[in-house]
Amino acid sequence: MFRTLLAKEFREQWRTWKMIVFLAGFLITGIISPVLAKYTPEILKSIPNLPAGLADFIPAPTVADSVVQYLKNTEQFGILLVILLTMGVMAQEKERGTAAMLLTKPVSRSAVILAKWLIGMTILLAGLLVDGLACLAYTVVLFEPLPFGAFWTLNLLLLVYLGVYLTVALMASTLARSQAIAAAGAFGGLIVLIILGSIPRLSDYMPGQLATWGSSLVLKGDVTAWPALGVATGIIVLALVIACLRFEREEI
Repeated sequence: MFRTLLAKEFREQWRTWKMIVFLAGFLITGIISPVLAKYTPEILKSIPNLPAGLADFIPAPTVADSVVQYLKNTEQFGILLVILLTMGVMAQEKERGTAAMLLTKPVSRSAVILAKWLIGMTILLAGLLVDGLACLAYTVVLFEPLPFGAFWTLNLLLLVYLGVYLTVALMASTLARSQAIAAAGAFGGLIVLIILGSIPRLSDYMPGQLATWGSSLVLKGDVTAWPALGVATGIIVLALVIACLRFEREEI
């Protein structure tokens, strides 16, 4: 029955175009990141009436700029995409009454939550794969090859990082009775995590540090963030447990 739930969730994401839009967004992100890194300095230098000598202070682009741009774009657009993908998945079914129909089948409520989470994470993994392949290809053309193993380790860390926001959005959707409240809860969780990540010392333990760790791996730095990885995993597990417990006790 769990396989049937997974197939249902997959078909739903595909038929509503969410998956296609999600993958297309990540593909565009992977393409534009090295392109922006390569040509932004040249665009700045070509600005009319640029003060004399200022162009000399604009550094030549390097492969490090491509990595930084990739991380920046994937973080920003990735968080937005995973929230939009997930924030209404449970609230929508409760509003339309499809959740009640589904629960007439021999399936546990926790399995429903876990199926939605697993499909969401699978789509996220596919998005990062598309994103990473596009970035690798364009970085090779415009700069030089990136360290293959380190780059995909970076993407695995991004999977955990973005998985935090996906799981929090799923929890908000499970706790809410309407899509509007679910959206408010998902973006509220985003704001809380951003605020906590901006607090000195505490930021070292927040999921955002995983991106810094990944960048250090690719650029041969010495930064690690094992505590942040533990916290991110803990948030995912806690959010899933809360969502499952809430849905188990909710009257549909």
